[in-house]
Amino acid sequence: MMRLVLLGFIFSFLISCDSEPQLVELAGEALGTGYRVQFYSSERFEVVEKFDSTIAAINKSMSTYLEDSDISKINDGDTTIVIEPMFRDVLALSRKIYNATDGYFDPTVGILVNAYGFGPEKQIKVLDSVVLDSLRAYVGLDKIKLSREGRIIKENKAVYLDFNSIAKGYSIDRLGKMLENNGVENYLIELGGELFAKGKNLDKNQTWRVGIENIDSPLNNREFTEAVELQNRGMAGSGNYRKFRIDSTTGKRYVHTINPLTGKAEKSDILSATVIATTCAEADGFATAFMALGLEKSKQVLNRHQDIEAYFIYADKDSTAIFKSKGFSNFIVK
Repeated sequence: MMRLVLLGFIFSFLISCDSEPQLVELAGEALGTGYRVQFYSSERFEVVEKFDSTIAAINKSMSTYLEDSDISKINDGDTTIVIEPMFRDVLALSRKIYNATDGYFDPTVGILVNAYGFGPEKQIKVLDSVVLDSLRAYVGLDKIKLSREGRIIKENKAVYLDFNSIAKGYSIDRLGKMLENNGVENYLIELGGELFAKGKNLDKNQTWRVGIENIDSPLNNREFTEAVELQNRGMAGSGNYRKFRIDSTTGKRYVHTINPLTGKAEKSDILSATVIATTCAEADGFATAFMALGLEKSKQVLNRHQDIEAYFIYADKDSTAIFKSKGFSNFIVK
């Protein structure tokens, strides 16, 4: 459940319809993480209620943590569910990223996520090669079809859909559309580190500015390696750099990411992936895939998709280094 706190003033008594746009700030919790939005509006609307209803609709459709959500019912074998438009959008976008990353982004990896103890289902204590091979048989977005009526057809009932690696980004996009439908042209939405910016910061008369976190900064005093200008773009990051391991032979830092093609938690030299795309959902999905792909394969994907920009912090021998895609520098504040 989303809990929003209105900062500074009560929006329902904010302004008359003919006044200049004024800044509104909201903060709270949504989808199990922190949330903040800033936007400018000159008209009244029930913003808290609309935010609540948007998040509730997304949860009802795609939250694996709700037993009565559509996705949970589908995962439990219910074949009568006709998916609603948001579910259809996310499935289509997931398939696009799945194909673009040669299967490294895969929402059917949920059965492995659960097996490793990172999802809502019970962890499997002994994950040997035999068990992984058996689970791997249920992974692959090509094992999911959509009927003409809008029902999910699974190749095997054990196939488990999990959109958590794209849900935050998609939620931000939907919240942005809600604001736009209510006349808002300038806003910045942040949810658990994922962002979408539209228009500009009117108070400063400049493009919205956000930061890329320094992976070596302490959790209680976060620092940023770069300031980024965002306008009509989404930005998302992925990384488990605070849970890295040191190779005892080389001294090199690695993170372990589940590879959907092998089912194993494999070493990745990318410690942090930050992606800029036209939607936050795309940025979210590609950032997840890059963590599993590793540096060299990620570069190949970026070369094929010029509309995606990325900033990687990666392990290089016994230290870290930075890679920026060709167009990423255009977003960095000079």
